[in-house]
Order: sequence, then C-alpha cells, then structure tokens
Amino acid sequence: MTTRTVLILGPTAGGKSDLALELARRLGGEIVSADSMQVYRGMDIGTAKPTAAEQAEVPHHAIDLVAHSEDGFTVASWLAAAETAIAAIRSRGKVPIVVGGTNLYMRAFLEGLDAAPAADAAFRAELEALPVHELHARLAESDPPTAARLHPNDRRRIVRALEIARATGRPASEQRTAWDEANPVPRRDDLFTVILDWPVEAINRRINRRVKRMFETGLVDEVRGLVRVAPLGAQARGAVGYEEVAGIVGDGSRAPSAAELEDAAERTKIRTRKLARQQRTWLKRFRALRPGIAFECGEDTTVASLADRCVEALARA
Repeated sequence: MTTRTVLILGPTAGGKSDLALELARRLGGEIVSADSMQVYRGMDIGTAKPTAAEQAEVPHHAIDLVAHSEDGFTVASWLAAAETAIAAIRSRGKVPIVVGGTNLYMRAFLEGLDAAPAADAAFRAELEALPVHELHARLAESDPPTAARLHPNDRRRIVRALEIARATGRPASEQRTAWDEANPVPRRDDLFTVILDWPVEAINRRINRRVKRMFETGLVDEVRGLVRVAPLGAQARGAVGYEEVAGIVGDGSRAPSAAELEDAAERTKIRTRKLARQQRTWLKRFRALRPGIAFECGEDTTVASLADRCVEALARA
C-alpha cells in the first residue's frame, strides 16, 4: 500500500481532514491539501486549516503558500506545488494523502490541465476599466455555465474566463468539458480514492456546527487582523465566511453589532450548504474510480471505523 497515493474526497465539513490524519498515523503518511483557500497565509479558522499541533504531528503541504492579498495564484500553481510535495513525500518512503474539496483542483490533479492561453495585457486593461457587474453580465451572456460557477465579484476569474474565450474562440466551460464529465480518466495509476458522502440533513447539521464554532473561536478577529495589514484579494475575499465578515468589519477598525454578526453567520451557513450541494453533485463522477472505496456516512460514523475499512481496502488494492 506504500506505493499508493491516497485521495480523499467529500463535501465540506464531511470529516476528510480527520480521516486523513488518522490514515497518516497508521500508514506513515503526509498530507497534501487540495483546498483553494488554505493556500492563503493567515486564513486559518474559516478554511478549517489544520492546527499547529496537527501540523507538528503530521507534515502538511500546499498550505500557507501566498499572502491573503495576492491574486495571482492559479490551479496550475497549486498543481505544481502538489506534484513537488508528492515527489518529496515518496522520496522519504512516506504515503502521500491528498485531501480535496476544490473541484477544479481535483480535476486538474486527476486529469491534468489543458494548455492555457497567455495573458493579454491590452485586453485585460480594457476589462479592468469596466465594473465587475458588467463583466459578469458579459460572461453570463457568452458563457452561462462559467458565469453561474463564479461569484459575481470574482473579478480575476471572470476576466480570465473572458480572456480565454477571446484567445481560443471557445468559452472556458467548453474547454473544461474536454475532461470526460461522466467518466474521469486519471492520468496516473497510483491512486486509491476514498469518497465520503453524507445525507443532506446530516451534512447540513455538521456545517451549522462548524460555522458556529468558527465564529465562536475568532473568525471575526482573524479577518479584522488580515484586513488591517492589507485588503483581501478578490479570490481570497470570495472564500466562504471571509466575504461575509469582511463586509461588516470594513478596514478592520469597525466593531460589528450582534445583529450583524448573527446575519453574517447565517449567510455563511447558507453559502456553505450550497457549496456542499455542489460538491455532492460532482463527487458522483468519481465513484467509478478504481481502486477505491466510497462510504455512506451518518451520525454514528467514526473516524476509526472509516480508517479500519480504508486500510483493509488498501491492503487488497
């Protein structure tokens, strides 16, 4: 089983990180994050980043790579960091355990990336002069699937999608469907895939508890400290929880009211539940991957029982 790269997939708040830690303990593994928001330094509470104690116990990779104000980090940047980390983990005789919640990162890891057109400085300057709502409307007209996927304030990704369409003559959504949507075809043969699935009601309860805990353990202070140093970049600001809190703390000097905090927490829960629904949809595409194992989790599911079954399945893979 030490020749395998373990890939753990599941919805947000579904217990992926806890399982990864337990498997790392049992297998002698190191963890590679595939979370697009854990790459930002200082964004810890809202991204459920592994704690200092967890990182001291088990090495973690592909986290804390860039400043929260930076907007140039791409899926290609993450893929390069992940591949470098996996090679280093292998060189130490350890088992790489990739833990994913970001769809695009997982597809790139599994199936690679199409060659992307180079940036067009003149066209970007033209787009940057326009308000973001106008850019999103233009994208919605020409490429509805991509517009629906992107947050209306995510200027960087909207501009990139428009740029790709201009350079290639095809919308970004069509280029992503060069991946086989029904049957993902991994470009590597060392994978063992673990999928954690949850009933809607159960995962929603877990999400509500997580968001409540985030606000109780300092998310507001974390965001206030970040924006006092520098504004959140467009991509980082789009992270669930960070946009909601950034909107009520301003430049970090404003103390939000109890009503504002309650509203921000509720909106964070709603966005997180929506994200989990999207994740459950695309996770169905990965169930056919072999070798692998899929779990239907419930309130009585324990990390130990999941790890037991994973280790047994890995021994047979």
